[in-house]
Amino acid sequence: MKQRTGVVLLATFVSVGAWGQDVSAFSTTMVQVRKQDTPGFPTATLAPATEFLGIDASGLGIDALTLHLYGWGYKDLADASMPRGKSGGDLSYAYLEYRFGKANAQLKAGRFSISQGGGVEQVDGVSGRTDLKGGFNLSAFAGAPVHYRTAQDSEQSNYNRAQDIIFGSRLGLRLGPVGELGVSYLQEGSKAPKDLSSPPVDYTRKQVGTDLRLAPAARLELNGHTLFNVASQYQAPGSPALDASKVAEHDYTASYRFSPTVALNGNYTERNLEAYYAGTNLPNLFRLDEKDKHKAMGGSLLLSGFGATDVTVDFRHIKRDSYGNSNRFGFDLRWAVPEAKVRAGGGLHKVNASDALVAGPASPSFYGLSRSEARAWVMVDRGKVSCSLDGIFYHFDDAANPNLNGKASMSQLVGSVGIHPTENLAVSGDLSCGTNALYQNETSVLLRTTYRFTVASKGGSK
Repeated sequence: MKQRTGVVLLATFVSVGAWGQDVSAFSTTMVQVRKQDTPGFPTATLAPATEFLGIDASGLGIDALTLHLYGWGYKDLADASMPRGKSGGDLSYAYLEYRFGKANAQLKAGRFSISQGGGVEQVDGVSGRTDLKGGFNLSAFAGAPVHYRTAQDSEQSNYNRAQDIIFGSRLGLRLGPVGELGVSYLQEGSKAPKDLSSPPVDYTRKQVGTDLRLAPAARLELNGHTLFNVASQYQAPGSPALDASKVAEHDYTASYRFSPTVALNGNYTERNLEAYYAGTNLPNLFRLDEKDKHKAMGGSLLLSGFGATDVTVDFRHIKRDSYGNSNRFGFDLRWAVPEAKVRAGGGLHKVNASDALVAGPASPSFYGLSRSEARAWVMVDRGKVSCSLDGIFYHFDDAANPNLNGKASMSQLVGSVGIHPTENLAVSGDLSCGTNALYQNETSVLLRTTYRFTVASKGGSK
């Protein structure tokens, strides 16, 4: 863990405890040992130890004021498991929150995550919300985006420079018991990048969004949002013309319950990745040079009331500009006996996908992406002891797919045992073994300890 992260968490916890306020804290320690046998590479032993620590404190002199902290860190006990080195960590959030006695109003200051009609943003700054007359509500935030390192170290300074500020707001209208409508705006960055490697990347992001949550009938629900890209992205001289579409994302879900035992769900998603990822403060998770577009639609039918068994049948169609069309369909079964505290389930799915094109030295070739999927699991809870077993199996139709490294089938089996000796302490262990295209064989052991405790304002603890 970065030293400053650990110091902030520890110092804050000690000081809050000294105030004699109401403190609730939890700590999760995870140690994983994993053996990886990759063809053509030395066998690696990875043993990262990771610590998660969260603190919530109230009664800080003002009843409406609370403090929230959450951070994590890791230390490799064997070979390096992360590109950042053999130790590291981050402060995920650390903020003060004040709740007013009227209008459902609140203020936050510090590092926090916020969602206003679209994606989730991580911000160092301030935010607030309040209810207004006529069913309206207003929220807004401003600050600096939380920066993470990119893969291109030479461009980090320009990336930080371009993402100097982030702010946004949302105006919502409650429609009584029917639901709510909203419109939002987000901007990240105000300065154009400079001295970037070719082709240049403009990290500036400007998005206008609309969202809805409606229940026009007792059995019908509609949820979704649309994001429009309103930024003028940089166009390198001589590069292909950018797509004129300003739609960054459509994501809508509808559900209808015919009866207590029959429910139907449907979803439609459309993303223009170039507009959607025009900028992001999590560049290590996304490829900012991705220019792909995709559309997806699907649905599921839930059938319950067959004794202890529920059945879900689902279908999803995806169209990507880069890979073509794919269809995934199948079913899942869930079985539960509450009096015996046993749950089990399984499922079978099939993916039919278009062949992918590979440019060869002489002539292009194609390889298949279609596959079959199977899963089965069981969980048993016996008071303070619980255990589970989960198995997953994949088989690809085209064994010549170069990404499979000659392995058309992949599998993984995970067994877990957990013990809950006290109300605040839980200890568990997982054993996983399997084989896949990247690792000829992979075996890992994960040990996890979670401890929760509170310190009352009168000095008591539990």
